Amino acid sequence: MNDLSLTPNLLQADVARHLTFTLGKDAPNASVYDWRMALSFAIRDRIVEPWFASTRRTWAEDRKRVYYLSMEFLIGRILEDATINLGLRDVAEEVMAGFGQDFRAIIENEPDAALGNGGLGRLAACFMESMATLGCPAYGYGIRYEHGLFRQRFEGGQQVETPEDWLSQAHPWEFARPESSYTIPFKGAVETVGGRESWVAGETVLAEAHDTPVVGWQGKWANTLRLWAAKPTTMFDLERFNRGDYAAAAEPEALARTLSRVLYPDDTTYQGKELRLKQEFFLTSAALQDILRRFKSTHSNLRDLPKYVAIQMNDTHPAIAGPELVRLLVDENGMEFADALETARGCLGYTNHTLLPEALERWATFTFGNVLPRHMQIVERIDQWHKDENYHRPHYIGIVKHHEVRMGELAFIMAHKVNGVSALHSELVKKNLFPELDKLHPGRIINQTNGVTPRRWLKMANRPLAKLITDTIGEGWEDHLDRLRELEPAIKGKQFREAFGAAKRVNKVALSNWIGAECGVQVSPDALFDVQIKRIHEYKRQLLNILETIARWHAIRANPKANWVPRVKIFGGKSAPGYAVAKEIIHLINDVAAVINTDPVTGDLLKIVYPPNYNVSMAERLIPASDLSEQISTAGKEASGTGNMKFMMNGAPTIGTLDGANVEILQEVGAENFFLFGLTAEEVMIRRQDPDHSRKAIEASKALQDVLQMIAEGRFSPTQKDRYHGLVHRVWHHDYFLVAADFDAFHAAQGEVDKAYADRQRWLGMAAMNTARSGFFSSDRTIRSYMDDIWGIEPAL
Repeated sequence: MNDLSLTPNLLQADVARHLTFTLGKDAPNASVYDWRMALSFAIRDRIVEPWFASTRRTWAEDRKRVYYLSMEFLIGRILEDATINLGLRDVAEEVMAGFGQDFRAIIENEPDAALGNGGLGRLAACFMESMATLGCPAYGYGIRYEHGLFRQRFEGGQQVETPEDWLSQAHPWEFARPESSYTIPFKGAVETVGGRESWVAGETVLAEAHDTPVVGWQGKWANTLRLWAAKPTTMFDLERFNRGDYAAAAEPEALARTLSRVLYPDDTTYQGKELRLKQEFFLTSAALQDILRRFKSTHSNLRDLPKYVAIQMNDTHPAIAGPELVRLLVDENGMEFADALETARGCLGYTNHTLLPEALERWATFTFGNVLPRHMQIVERIDQWHKDENYHRPHYIGIVKHHEVRMGELAFIMAHKVNGVSALHSELVKKNLFPELDKLHPGRIINQTNGVTPRRWLKMANRPLAKLITDTIGEGWEDHLDRLRELEPAIKGKQFREAFGAAKRVNKVALSNWIGAECGVQVSPDALFDVQIKRIHEYKRQLLNILETIARWHAIRANPKANWVPRVKIFGGKSAPGYAVAKEIIHLINDVAAVINTDPVTGDLLKIVYPPNYNVSMAERLIPASDLSEQISTAGKEASGTGNMKFMMNGAPTIGTLDGANVEILQEVGAENFFLFGLTAEEVMIRRQDPDHSRKAIEASKALQDVLQMIAEGRFSPTQKDRYHGLVHRVWHHDYFLVAADFDAFHAAQGEVDKAYADRQRWLGMAAMNTARSGFFSSDRTIRSYMDDIWGIEPAL
């Protein structure tokens, strides 16, 4: 379908042509931006052909399609990823060198699209790439956020949010589709006309499509990521403008732009909540209108929709898809309610990503009914239907309860399949989250353990290791990741282990140089790089990590001549703007770093690095250079994790709890290659029943007492000694996430890490075995499983 045997001469000619005719520049006056754009357009040309061919074939064979609805697509930079999948990376580097340009500088000139917050959005991006690799016809639907998630910087150690500006330059990978626009209604009232309900909207905006092709491995298939931008239905009020009321004249445009401006607006105010609900409906309604238009262009019977359409709701954000699809089928297409319900359920699947009650969205019926009056009626009718169908349903179960619309229950009831994202998580979804609904609908909840794409996270991000793998087992492992097991015989030999260590060291030297330049901290590539990168949240326990780091510092100071393994503790991640406790933890990490990094006693034995504005591009630097992967969430709280899989793939053993996909990582890699500590999910539940559990744990741990005492007396905040009194008080008295209970076990496990790292051959064997046994965690395996168990789709390749 796509000829990948592109010669450097052809690519060179195309880059030169785009530089001149698309960008209007001549080579002597071209900037790095101009060269990047020219190369991007030349590579994009190579993607369009398989993209069109894939689309034509899907239409010609009348294939079922997957529609993946997600509020987040954390796609990262596209240029290098596209060259990897097209087999053109080295050709592109050679061509740009011929123009006197540094390929790395060109890659890093590309903005990192901030269209996501963390694992949920990165998973969606991995899934899109794997669907293209497997030839699964698919559309991803999201929002084209103008600013996306905020840009993070630190002032006095505190997080400050500023707008992300990834769209301040032209985005070369997308195609605007103004012809694919849909009217999205809000508010207003519901009227009964001729015995049927009719929604008369109070506000409307337009959803305008922007398409980005997503090409799979070797360019054999490409799918579409369709992002919606909000536009006003009327540009502006000319009459008001002519009267001089300029602000009021622009109100329709302001309303529309607000919708697709920022990912996750602060929803601590009523206005914030309303905006968030509008965003979710905007995405979902535009996607469903688009799906129905596409289906109706070749089919007339809407009852056949489930044969051709699989809609996956990525978490509860698009859970409004159930009622909206029912509304479109009933109000706009005249279907009977019962038929519409059955048709919608046949199409919809729901992926649950969280066990945290606050993350399972609930909307006040006032807000929901005000923004979506017709949907409030439909939701109540769905709830009543479900109650009538399941007369054993307990009185406290339902979608509308206590003046709230529960989106988790709505998604469950409207989906034909509900899946968790790791074996442990799926069991907890059955047992703890939806136990009553699981009893009413046995077999609806299934497991689909997450995965990550090895093309981006190994082939592209870790070129030294990828080369060693190919040299050892040959080509073709990139889309058959189980083949990494073939490395195991070689790992027994010292020669391979040393080569593995040398590949890791290349990455560590590069990261050390970057840390020095970006963070002003000098670190040695021979130290153990100990990394925790993820959203800052109490359950992910960055607090536990920094408390243990203080304990280590305290121990080194007491005995600096002991045989310490030098450590570099690396943190990365953002806190939600309104999450005060998470922001306090960030402040503490930076305050502790300021003291430890300048301590002449501990010197190079311990450094802390916290680069601001963690994103996909930073992860691609950090993960290949990491020695130790910190996956230390409170057991029973992390649904899966995908960072843990990327670290494993790149040869970093895990220090972790039995939580999320850690359980399966431990099974795959073996206990001898994993540093396990901490309470299990069941032990956590039992421990919480003792109201004094944290005080007892602290009183039993001299090391933790010393750490909390140092923080409380202002050792790390000398200008404001009481800065962390609230934080210390919480650990003593309100330690819901069991930081104190797991502290000693974590501290001991870190001692085991030191012992293992000091034995170089043992450590290299452990690290290499993590890579060799990571094949199960390819997103290709996950997508095959979705295709078989949920979507009912055959691959086109």
